[in-house]
Amino acid sequence: MSYLPSARTTLIVCLGLLLSLSLLMIASASIPYALSKGIYPMRFFWSQALYMIIGMMAAAVVYHLPLKFYCRFNGILALWYMVVGMLILTALIATPINGAKRWLSFAGFSWQAAEFAKMVMVMVASEYAVRRSADMRDSILTGWRLFVWYVPVLALLISQPDYGSVVVIVATLLVIAWVAGSPLKDYVVIVMITALIIMLGILLAGYRRERLFSFLNPFDDMQNSDYQLSRSLIAFGRGQLTGVGYGDGIQKLSHLPEAHTDFILAITGEELGFFGVSLVLLLEALVVLSISAISYAALKRRQLRLSYMTAGFAAVIFGQVLINAGMNMGMLPTKGLTMPFYSYGGSSMLVSLMMIGMILKIDKESVNIERAGQSRNY
Repeated sequence: MSYLPSARTTLIVCLGLLLSLSLLMIASASIPYALSKGIYPMRFFWSQALYMIIGMMAAAVVYHLPLKFYCRFNGILALWYMVVGMLILTALIATPINGAKRWLSFAGFSWQAAEFAKMVMVMVASEYAVRRSADMRDSILTGWRLFVWYVPVLALLISQPDYGSVVVIVATLLVIAWVAGSPLKDYVVIVMITALIIMLGILLAGYRRERLFSFLNPFDDMQNSDYQLSRSLIAFGRGQLTGVGYGDGIQKLSHLPEAHTDFILAITGEELGFFGVSLVLLLEALVVLSISAISYAALKRRQLRLSYMTAGFAAVIFGQVLINAGMNMGMLPTKGLTMPFYSYGGSSMLVSLMMIGMILKIDKESVNIERAGQSRNY
């Protein structure tokens, strides 16, 4: 008898702790920003709480849908068309914010289609990896049909521009392809092509060169290109091991703009110190490991679509944790990616909780599917 908690229990407990910590830190980080804008001080706290409630309701809906819906080609095709439609609508009518057109606004809410795209493209890749398993095992580069799915979505994301989401979606595809048995040599070619595209992108756009140099030397232009990153590092430096105390940070006082969003980990580092940041990253790691365990259990039962899909969701969450933590700590260039289940953001919270709903459904039904002898259909 094992005394370790199940993957399901670990996932739910860690997720609950992350959401609770998120509300606490958003309350602390957002009050000065809200006051500077002349709005209710707890506005962002209550907005995040509302996003969590809506996300949990969406997760409950997803949880009660039959798993066959997520495995059928027609259902996934409908979701893909929905993603493309939302991205086209974003390109046509979205209002530019800081030079990027990423948000659709309606009824006082903003929706970022890229978040939904991450979830749906995992489903696309998983379904394709099973339906075209011979192609995937031969070479991911010869699966031209897969590019028909990916090129429109990636092109629309690049036009926004949203390179962080592009990186996450492509990396997730590579993870699913690797789990599905694609040869290792393909990855060498893909890494070389990706590196070339990144170099060209940096050379052809001045703001990207500026962002890269900011990442390499975060203190050479602290009033301009290095502003956010340098303040983030100062926040970590002030926090040291135990932090300056909850609510006592100063970088949120207009030094680190909108600190409750992408740079909330830096405020956590300042107020709760190394131990606080370690706790957040540990909880995120346990969430990813729990999802991976559920994926492996489905794989052992030969439920390939469910296994690949769950592995893809784990890759999305892990990729965003890695990028967000890396940019907060000055190890990666700054990107507009949230810390899953932690940063302020409605679209990210909603889609992330929907993925959790699917994962819990897979965990619940996997054994019953095997007992019914239906594993090959999933």
